[in-house]
Amino acid sequence: MSNPRTTVVVVTWRGREHITACLDALARQRPHRTLVVDNASDDGTADLLAAHPGRPEVLRLPANRGYAGGLAAALPRVTTEYVAWLNDDAAPDEGWLAALEDALDAAPGAAAATSTMLLDDGSTQSAGVRLTADGHGADLVRADRGVFGFCGGAALVRTGALRGAGGVPESFFCYYEDTDTAWRLRLNGHDVLSVAPARVRHRHGASTRPGSRPFHRWNERNRLLMLLRCAPAAVAVRELARFAAITVLLPLRRSRPDAENFRVPLRARVLAETLLRLPATGVQRVRIGRRASVARRDVWREWAGR
Repeated sequence: MSNPRTTVVVVTWRGREHITACLDALARQRPHRTLVVDNASDDGTADLLAAHPGRPEVLRLPANRGYAGGLAAALPRVTTEYVAWLNDDAAPDEGWLAALEDALDAAPGAAAATSTMLLDDGSTQSAGVRLTADGHGADLVRADRGVFGFCGGAALVRTGALRGAGGVPESFFCYYEDTDTAWRLRLNGHDVLSVAPARVRHRHGASTRPGSRPFHRWNERNRLLMLLRCAPAAVAVRELARFAAITVLLPLRRSRPDAENFRVPLRARVLAETLLRLPATGVQRVRIGRRASVARRDVWREWAGR
């Protein structure tokens, strides 16, 4: 195919130990363009990419900008109808890209299609993302009732719709860039699909460490920023106030969950980072609202807690 319809963007950082499986699997997909964003890896990843027989196009960044930053850096270089987001520790089954493209071709009202992500033991990690009653994005293992959003580890998005929704939230660095994007797509009147036959094997945690301090910092901060950008104002204020109240009261509790996201110093840092970003986030909220064709409250009523 001389004019592929999809650019597959693979963002990597120190991915030498696992990116080969990803690139080998991409070689078995429907014709496409592969663009690898290397977040200044210092482990030999650059040499591996240069030597790979698939000869992927590489955009090497001077510093690690995270997953969201890597996707944002790639977007101006995407000229195809579709752009796929794919983790460097994910290996799609043969037919993955064809299933996603065909699903979006058949659903002109949808702007994104999410894959079935499988863990090493064969269990389902994600068939899409739901929106919880307190505004978290949570993985679904079954998509019988539809999905609010897509898992950014393996998804296909209409390039024009993504740009029309404001692109990728680069400042998130890592986590919630997918749920935030799904929010904005839905505010712009688009749907999100779950495509069961588009299967991907995911070495979960190969690139990041779930449960670590940075993991919880990014998750907690970016959830709040996403709500401040996209959710009804009352919901955003409520969840920010709830997070602050829990943080203040934690030292008074005789016992508390032994998890990193319940440690006061981490939560205080999340609050500080969120508050420092409030002016810029307010500007972003206004821009998102001006582009929207669906009211924030309508999206929330339809999907929150479903």
